Amino acid sequence: MNSGLIVDLQQLLPPERLFTDPVDCYAYAYDNSRNYHAPVAVVFPLHIEEVASIIKLCNLHKLPVVPRGRGTGTAGGSVPEVGGVVLSLERMNKIISIDPDNRMVIVEPGVLNQELQDAIKGVGFFWPPDPSSAAYCSIGGNLATCAAGPHAVKYGVARDHILGLKAVTGNGDIIKTGCYTSKGVVGYDLTRLLVGSEGTLAVIVEATLKLTPLPKHTGGLTAEFIDTESCAKAIAAIMAQPYTPSALEFLDNGALNLIRGRHKNLLPENAKAYLMIEVDGSEQEIHEASAAILQACQVTGLIEAKLAHDTKALWAARKALSPLLKDIAPKKINEDIAVPVSRLPELLTGLEKLSSQYQISNVNFGHAGNGNIHVNLLVNPDNAEEMKRAYECLDEVFSLVLSLQGTLSGEHGVGMAKRPFVSREIDATTMALMKSLKLTFDPNNVLNPGKLFP
Repeated sequence: MNSGLIVDLQQLLPPERLFTDPVDCYAYAYDNSRNYHAPVAVVFPLHIEEVASIIKLCNLHKLPVVPRGRGTGTAGGSVPEVGGVVLSLERMNKIISIDPDNRMVIVEPGVLNQELQDAIKGVGFFWPPDPSSAAYCSIGGNLATCAAGPHAVKYGVARDHILGLKAVTGNGDIIKTGCYTSKGVVGYDLTRLLVGSEGTLAVIVEATLKLTPLPKHTGGLTAEFIDTESCAKAIAAIMAQPYTPSALEFLDNGALNLIRGRHKNLLPENAKAYLMIEVDGSEQEIHEASAAILQACQVTGLIEAKLAHDTKALWAARKALSPLLKDIAPKKINEDIAVPVSRLPELLTGLEKLSSQYQISNVNFGHAGNGNIHVNLLVNPDNAEEMKRAYECLDEVFSLVLSLQGTLSGEHGVGMAKRPFVSREIDATTMALMKSLKLTFDPNNVLNPGKLFP
């Protein structure tokens, strides 16, 4: 433990906002990736100047500082892998202003996604990024990972719904990016650079977010298929017609069986692949979009496509899928790869072949309209031979994805989990430029060191 840093932090923060006892720090040593590394301290700033002071102290004592939202990430991005100080932003949780006239809101990073949605719903707006952890994840974390969710197919990801930021760089400088207008082209677009940078360039301490009017109406459809290949062809057909669904979720047979086991009679027994589709807009738009999407589903292998008038139970079951995976195996290797929608048939059939070849249970579901599929390899970590096969399978999965012009991560980020594979997607020249940008923002490499890059 660096006693000099602890003394300096004690002078800066009251005892209730500084944890040094390992028991108190334990909850901040891991995220939803279940990687565990203990920090020497956890700090809870309340305003921008405290964040800057903490980062300057970490520079002075040459110790890492790891920004953290609520720890719902699945890639290990907020895990203090090399120790140091966890900078928890959970108590910077004010909604500073709501401005419906200009369709924007200013928030601190600790505001929960659902808290924001509840606050702006009354004035007729929503913020489109809606990960399944919305009730627990923070806006700061959403921005750090460029989070998305089911509605990204129509509305885009976090990077598409932000106008500006205040942030603190790796040497403790406070910077302001973007502007308070929906148009603005003065200077470089540092806002979009910081969104998705996983706390490696600067710590987001305030965000000006762009709001979207709530749709007047929503409608639902479901479609059942005899196999994943026919389902994937329907997805491509849906995305090729003019009406964009507001959500298009895919469930494979493994995911369907999980839901069937918990929710009797909710899903048909004979379907091996399933689509949950949402459309929104005026009643006329919903009518036209529904007709076009039902027509697009008419592929060989369709069992039935129909309007669904009450999809609340189905969406609740879809959101509960990740926890249900523990019913099959004690551990999941969870990846969120994405490919162009037109390549989904090749991806999904390829995943089935790899699962069979390596004899690894695999459950796939996700945001089909973006080609963003959550691959879950289900394994027993105590079985060394099975784990070896699983990681060989994962290596082949990534090779398949890249061969289909895809990406290793659609929304979860790189963190620790995908770091060894990044050089397969990003060439050496581009990687060198990214590393030089990192050192421009963070010359002493104290901000979340080691993340993102192999």
